[in-house]
Amino acid sequence: MNSIILSSYQPMYVVLSFLFAAAGSFVALTAALRIKQADGSFSKANTLTAGLALGGIGVWAMHFVGMLALKLDLASSYAMVETSVSLVAAILAASLALGFVARAPERLGRMLVAGALLGMSVVVMHYLGMQGLKIGGYIQWDYAVVGVSIVIAMVAATAALWLAFHTAALLKRFGAALVMAVAVCAMHYTGMAAAEFVCTTANRNAIPQGFGYVSSFGISALVIIATASMMMLIALSMLFDPATTASGQKRYNPSRG
Repeated sequence: MNSIILSSYQPMYVVLSFLFAAAGSFVALTAALRIKQADGSFSKANTLTAGLALGGIGVWAMHFVGMLALKLDLASSYAMVETSVSLVAAILAASLALGFVARAPERLGRMLVAGALLGMSVVVMHYLGMQGLKIGGYIQWDYAVVGVSIVIAMVAATAALWLAFHTAALLKRFGAALVMAVAVCAMHYTGMAAAEFVCTTANRNAIPQGFGYVSSFGISALVIIATASMMMLIALSMLFDPATTASGQKRYNPSRG
């Protein structure tokens, strides 16, 4: 007999998920300001760094830390195919959005398109990640709430981009990162509010098995390893940034356009 599973959240993991989103957003927005160089050229390294930081840490890692916060009276697993695809999709979409707006941040149309793309990258990553969640049952979605989560992501992401590319002040950039973190977390937890978990198995403790499945107990180690790897790549990229010339070329200053 089918039954609705009650869910709750562990506050410490919720706070940690926000910190992941804020840290990833700050690094991403800082790297994004370096995409356009003083001589008019564009740095592919900083574009990828921004995408890794925002898509990989600020969105993907935040999502799975947020999922660790979720308490269900039902065993679960994660399919690595969907989980991996969601990571790649988040990084690529974030890189494209930040690279697109960095080329002409003064253009409102370009800012709106980039904000929509960035917001949708958060949405796509979230629902792809949820597709990878395997339980002894299924998820029933409230599509009106899903729609609200999409609007939240797109509006807040656009606001964060505008703030990031229209100030060079460190404190204001930090504020932009917090806005982006709010966008990611608000979208995630609103999206989770749209999910109703329905159990169809008699044994709630039975962990779903399948090709490439990792139990929910093992996902924390996967997130830690993946996040540490991305942080290392980001550090190396910023340390050996090929866009910096031997003569100390200045970066793009948004206050000067």
